[in-house]
Amino acid sequence: MSDLPDELPSDPAELRAFAAALLDRCARLERLLKLAKDAQFGRSSEKLDADQLQLVLEDIDQAVAALEAAEDRAYPKTCEKTCEKRAAERRANRGQLPEHLPRIVETLMPAATCCPSCKGDLVEIGNDESQRLDVVPVQYRVIVTRRPKLACRACHGVVLQHAAPERLIKGGLPTERLVAHVIDAKYHWHLPLYRQAQMLATHGIAIDRSTLAFWVGYAAQELKPLWHRLRELLIASPKLCVDETPAPVLDPGRGRTKTGYFWALSRDDRPWAGPDPPGVVYAYAPGRGAIHGLRLLEGYRGIIHCDGYEAYKTMTRTTRADALSGPLAFCWSHLRRQFVKIEREASPAPAPVAREALERIAQLYAVEKALRGRSADERRAGRQAHARPLAAALKQWFEATLDHLAQKSDTAKALRYALRHWDGLTLYLDDGRIEMDTNAVERAMRPIKLNAKNSLFAGCDEGAESWAVLASLIETCKLNSVSAEHWLSDALAKLVNGWPAARLDELLPWASTSTMHAHNPRLAA
Repeated sequence: MSDLPDELPSDPAELRAFAAALLDRCARLERLLKLAKDAQFGRSSEKLDADQLQLVLEDIDQAVAALEAAEDRAYPKTCEKTCEKRAAERRANRGQLPEHLPRIVETLMPAATCCPSCKGDLVEIGNDESQRLDVVPVQYRVIVTRRPKLACRACHGVVLQHAAPERLIKGGLPTERLVAHVIDAKYHWHLPLYRQAQMLATHGIAIDRSTLAFWVGYAAQELKPLWHRLRELLIASPKLCVDETPAPVLDPGRGRTKTGYFWALSRDDRPWAGPDPPGVVYAYAPGRGAIHGLRLLEGYRGIIHCDGYEAYKTMTRTTRADALSGPLAFCWSHLRRQFVKIEREASPAPAPVAREALERIAQLYAVEKALRGRSADERRAGRQAHARPLAAALKQWFEATLDHLAQKSDTAKALRYALRHWDGLTLYLDDGRIEMDTNAVERAMRPIKLNAKNSLFAGCDEGAESWAVLASLIETCKLNSVSAEHWLSDALAKLVNGWPAARLDELLPWASTSTMHAHNPRLAA
């Protein structure tokens, strides 16, 4: 073990105790390692989702730290050098703390500042400096606004007073900053309102969940013009990723939940250094049929990047009077997952067709990785030179292999899916702006799913619509490295005070990054 001390105890009893402790530690670490491997690499039926896996790994890391702490305390002399080594490793691996954080300097002077020999004054010849990260617990405060009335002693009836400031909620308690804090906690950090009410209560502040919900709904309505403007700008883009995910919504008439859907439009042109900032717009709909997608995409004329769901094909059929005119680019990740599933379910038996398909698709992804960050023209040229021959060979292999498979097998179904969607799957080869997959919009859907998991369901259709508005703006903040809480506070204050509708673009997250630097100078770097 690398953590063995340089000097072992000389006392036999102490040495035996130390050896027993080492053996116990080895056994515990082996058990923790097995837990970590089982959680991450176990059979598909036993594997955890990403969030659950993180929780397991956190607990294992905590257990390892507890073992080290117990060791350090039980054998302080024996483990002295080991402790110093661990401390050095922590300092080397922790990285630098951000420069924008305020520094509170504590100077620790010796008790005596004169020479113990000659009693002369000592001078500083250097210092040792260390940094630790600290936190100031959240502090609620009361803003008292006084508006003095000024009267003239000489003139009758002259009274001057500053106008009452505008408030988001007239006659209500919260400042715009507090409302922004509540919204950010719910939609960014997935903290339900009833838990926030419980946290407020620990500070002696009695505000119930329904009051917090009223604040959030009121703010969503105030911010809705920004959601509309964000959608308008995304609809004007040449390419959008589109996806939808179920959203449980309470159906009061039946006393149970019904299935609604959150649709997402995502623009992220950073992989090819596109000129437009990234953004995402969510919209709630009672279903996932083409009619709902057409309503969200009304007026769109660009490329739709999506999975193979039938509704997207319906939206572009020329037989429809309201059909979208842009082409469909399909997702390689969705195709790849079918082969991954086939191989996993066949284990431990081999699945040679699925394995070869995955290896061939991996070659296409390797080309894409080499081109990431290049311009659209460079990506197109690289794909034509390197990926197109691989794609052509893959199609030929799909066609030849399909003839030798049982037509009702899952593998045959995956091959037919690939061939049926081939034009859309290979559209990216001719356009450097298109990605191979729709991972960008799938990443944008994860916060929606996590919020739904924590909140169980939306209370009504209207509540889900407010959810979509606020989540759109917060996720767009995150995509542009903007503090969502500070942006919400700033935007709400400006809207409440009559920000002109003609200047809404100046309030969008990517345009407001300069206003965030006062809160977080790191964003200016």
